This record gives sequence, C-alpha cells and structure tokens, in this order.
Amino acid sequence: MKIFHSDRHRLRDAQTELDAGRFVRPYESPSRVEMVRAELERRGLGPFETPGAFGRAAYERIHDPLYLAFLESAWADWAAAKRGADGAIHGEAIPNIWPSRRMGRRPDLSRPDLDIEVKLGWYALAAETAISNGTWEAACASADLALSAQAAVAEAAVAGGAPAAFALCRPPGHHAAADMFGGYCFLNNAALAAQGFIDQGAGRVAVLDVDFHHGNGTQSIFYERADVLTVSIHGDPDFAFPYYLGAADETGAGAGEGANLNLPLAKGAAWDAWSGALDQACARIEAFGAAALVVSLGVDAYEGDPISQFRLTGEDFIRMGARIGGLRRPTVLVMEGGYAVEAIGVNVANALEGLAGA
Repeated sequence: MKIFHSDRHRLRDAQTELDAGRFVRPYESPSRVEMVRAELERRGLGPFETPGAFGRAAYERIHDPLYLAFLESAWADWAAAKRGADGAIHGEAIPNIWPSRRMGRRPDLSRPDLDIEVKLGWYALAAETAISNGTWEAACASADLALSAQAAVAEAAVAGGAPAAFALCRPPGHHAAADMFGGYCFLNNAALAAQGFIDQGAGRVAVLDVDFHHGNGTQSIFYERADVLTVSIHGDPDFAFPYYLGAADETGAGAGEGANLNLPLAKGAAWDAWSGALDQACARIEAFGAAALVVSLGVDAYEGDPISQFRLTGEDFIRMGARIGGLRRPTVLVMEGGYAVEAIGVNVANALEGLAGA
C-alpha cells in the first residue's frame, strides 16, 4: 500500500487552543504525524511517496473561492491588524464573534479592506481552532496528499483489482465545509479525494468516516448530491463535537435524499456496538454500488483518547480495517483525528494492516 507523506505538515504548529475555558497547547500537533510515520516505518509498511502539487483549481472543486482566498491571507491579515507597538503579533487568529441567530447581515467578503475579525467569524464554525503562521501552506500540502493518493488508486484501478493508498494528512479535514473551518480542519481532504474519483469517471463514490467526531463538513458538502454516499459512525451529537449536526434523521436532501447515513453511538461504546454500526455502514456502501471508497480514518474512537468517549482497543482497529477491506473497492484512506499520541501510530498501522490483509 502506497503511503503519501509530506514534512510540510510541520509548517502548522499552532500554540493556542481554547479548551474548557482555558488556552492550552493544541491536541492536534505535529507529533501526531511523526508518531504515525515512525510506527509505519517500524513495521515496514509503505512505500512512502511524495505528493504532487494540485493547486487552487483542484481545491475549488469543493471549496468556495472566497473562502480559499481568506485562508491564504488570514495570517498576514491578522498579523497586520494585531501587531503591537513592540512589533510582536499578540496571539494567534481566533474568532470572537459569529453571525449567529438574529444576526443575519452577510458582509461583502470580496472587500480587501474587510476587517479580519469579520472574516474569521464568518468562516469559523468554532473557537478552538486558531489560524497560525503556516496554516495555509500545511493545509494545501495535506490536500495534495489526499489528491495524490486518489490519483494513485485511480491509476492502479484501471489495471483491475482494488488498490488502496493512505494519505497521512495533517491538518485533518472532515470538519471543513465548503466555506468553513474548525475542529482543526481547513480543507476537506476526504471530499477532495471523492471528487477526484467522480471527475475521473467513477459514477458513484462512498465516503466512510470512522472518526469519533461526526464529519459535518463532508456531510454538508455532499448533502444534496446523489453521486457521493456519506456515512459516519460517531459520538451522538447531544454530547460530542460538533454537536449541531450528525443525527440519525439527517439522510440527505433534494437529489441527495437517502445518500447520507449517520450512525451516532452513546458514550462509552465499545467494539460490540461499534462493529454493529460498521456492519450497517458497509451494507449501505455495498447497496449503493460505490465504484470507489474514501475512508476518513480517525483513530480517536480509541479507549485512551483524551478528547473522545468511545472504548475501542488497539486490536479493534485491525478488525475495523479488515471489515473495510472486505468491501474490495479501490480505497483511499485519509488521516483524520486521534489524539492519544503515544498510541496513534499503533492504531493507524493496525487499521492499515487489517485492511491490507483483507
């Protein structure tokens, strides 16, 4: 299985996260990728591949052009607005106001002189994710990993069989909507990979999200489309971020009615309950007739994860990978969450080995 990796993820090294009323070092850190890569190398998995560069046109297949322009300039705009008399930039870019209920005026987002606070509040879905120096560059590199893995799988699938590739993405992507960032996510890597398959002739594609947190961005991107099935197994939104999306009665709209499946689970769900949801997910993917599969591979369903509430063990990720591999579709796996850093490499490697073994 080809593994796509880039050192450019290190360009994003944010120092600030708002957590339970405190500013802390972010749970989403460069060490996550370093631990995964070290374990994959230890097990002899690979080969490791360098991604190509796809650029703005590829990202615009999913994301709003004005949103991309905002991400590209956000740190420079913040630095220009927030530099103190001492020359220092006082803090990282975090929104402090949103266009929430009964505040419905839409600003002119194309104005170059629009205050950065306005743009941050418009495009952010939450306050825990700061934009820092290097965020845009790292997000583009992460998207390019997913697109490179998709291109490699599509090319190999032409020769027959069901190839797979893993994109070791950071920052993750499944919370990013067409024009919103948050949950550590800026560009939706899984959605870009799915769109890549569609653009190259796949009639139907499925996205399976196994991260503990609901893939709200992926759902919203494809919610009114019939060509991409989105399936997510996650913590019930009554107790789990992102809270306001991910219920079982969200099944798609318009042309996409029936093409979204949410499988929310209660706190403390272990393998018995979780695997039952996975069986439902796989049955729906098979019934949908997906020509290709994209997996949002979060491993924060792990029992030791500091910001999640499921109880999967390391061995359960082997079983997870094997069940997904049993679908026998051309498959791109993209890295999402997982914050038990000491265990993240083992859990990812277990999932990949389980899939490859199937």
